[in-house]
Amino acid sequence: MTLKIAIHGAAGRMGQRVTALASGDARFEIVAALESATHPALGQDAGILAGVGELGIPLAVVGESEADVVVDFSIPDAAIAVVAHCREFRKPVVVATTGFDDQQKNFLRKSTECIPIVWAPSMSTAVNLLMKLTQIAGESLRQIPSGVDVEIIERHHRFKEDAPSGTALRFGKIIAEAMGQTEHTHGRAGRPGPRLREEIGYHAVRTGDNPGEHTVVFGMLGETIELRVAASNRDCYAQGALLAAEWLADKSPGLYSMNDVLGL
Repeated sequence: MTLKIAIHGAAGRMGQRVTALASGDARFEIVAALESATHPALGQDAGILAGVGELGIPLAVVGESEADVVVDFSIPDAAIAVVAHCREFRKPVVVATTGFDDQQKNFLRKSTECIPIVWAPSMSTAVNLLMKLTQIAGESLRQIPSGVDVEIIERHHRFKEDAPSGTALRFGKIIAEAMGQTEHTHGRAGRPGPRLREEIGYHAVRTGDNPGEHTVVFGMLGETIELRVAASNRDCYAQGALLAAEWLADKSPGLYSMNDVLGL
C-alpha cells in the first residue's frame, strides 16, 4: 500500500532531499509540500525545487489533511504550528526539527496524547545506533575509579542556527543518565581550572557545507575511546525520516523515538 506523505519545510535543504527520495520510491506518494505563508517559492512545483522534475505538487501553506503521515524538517515555531494542525486532523507526524525551547517541548509531549509522533534529534540510522553504543559504553565505564572525562565534539555546516546540535545534546543526556554527570559545559575559555569529573564538555564547529559529524570522547588515564559518526550527505537523514514515517503510519497516539523505529 502506498503511503501518502506531506513534507513540511519542503523548500529547505532537508525538505528537498525528502522530496527527491520519496518521489523515486514506490512506497510513497507525496500529496503536499508545505512551507510558511511568506516563503518566496510558494506556488512553485516541489519536484522542480528538489531537482527531480515536475511532480504536480505546488509548494503550499496547508495540506496536512490529505496525508497519512506528515514529515517535518523546519524550524521550531513552524514545527509547532504543523503539529497543531496534525492534532486537528489526527495525523501522525515525524518531527525532525531541533532547537525547541522548554515550552515547545512540553507542547510536543502533550500532543502525543492524541496523535503518534516520532520525535528525534537525528533521523540518521547510524547516529541512533551510535547512541545505543554510547549508552553501553557509559554504563560499562561508570565504575572506573579514576574517572572518565567525556567530551562531545560536533561539526555542522555554516548555516546551522542552533549550537550545540540537538544530536550532541542527546548524546550528553544519554551519557549523563548512564554515568551520573551533573554539569554540562559548552566550550571553554580563559582559566576555567582543572576539569570537573562531573562535567560533560560540548564543542560546536561550524564549517562549510558539513552535513553533520559527531564524536564522543571517553578519556581515561592511559587510554581513550572515541565513538564517531559522520554523514557524507543529507540523504541519511531523509532516508531515516521516510523509514520513520512508514513505521509510524499505523501506530497509536504516543511519543516514539528512532530507537522504536529501529528496534534498538
